[in-house]
Amino acid sequence: MKNQEDQGTAEAGELEEKQRREVIRALEPHGLRLLSDLAAMSEAEAAKWFIWNLHENLDALRKLEPTLSARVTGSRLTLREGRSMSPDGGCGSEKRIEFRCDWQLCLNYPAYQNEQSYPLGEGWIELFVGQQPPARPALAPRQKGYLHADSPLYPNQLFLYGWIGDAMWDEIKPLLYAPHPDCRTDLVLRDSFLFPVRSGFDFVTGPAGAVGVTNIEIRVCAHPRPNTWVKK
Repeated sequence: MKNQEDQGTAEAGELEEKQRREVIRALEPHGLRLLSDLAAMSEAEAAKWFIWNLHENLDALRKLEPTLSARVTGSRLTLREGRSMSPDGGCGSEKRIEFRCDWQLCLNYPAYQNEQSYPLGEGWIELFVGQQPPARPALAPRQKGYLHADSPLYPNQLFLYGWIGDAMWDEIKPLLYAPHPDCRTDLVLRDSFLFPVRSGFDFVTGPAGAVGVTNIEIRVCAHPRPNTWVKK
């Protein structure tokens, strides 16, 4: 019985790796381009360069301390309630927040002590809000989400699926919906938060070619305008 289970696990791993290679192979012409070409690439080309190098050239990419950030341009809160929301068949509720955003990649060049940002285009973020991760999409223990690859637009547009706890949502909600014209929200994925979904990185999971996310950082920045005094 154990041998059959091991064989089934090995076959599943081989199939997943085959599917991953098919996705990554399509990105290879862009991923093999030189770092110096990034500034001249389109947003879609730069996104493909990043995803390919994270999967196939991770150690070299880590030296540049890549950070993905998403500037939120719109949001939508969805609440659901009913029997299907509860895993035990009882009545339950579900809360999800969705962000429309503009992605950018920031790289650090140690030799020049300089950081450079590259736009990666528009995208979408969907975050489940709750004490436990959602049943769908399935995540590994302590994983917070993944950049999704199962889309005809990927990676021309980057899609992030994941979850945050109620406490984090309660902290950012008043600031996110504050009617302040100079308030902005960024979701940040640091270098140490990102891992390719592939063999050797079993602590993250996701579709073929996806990027696993272990931590999510949300920044809400406000720049209040100083009071203007007018003498009469």
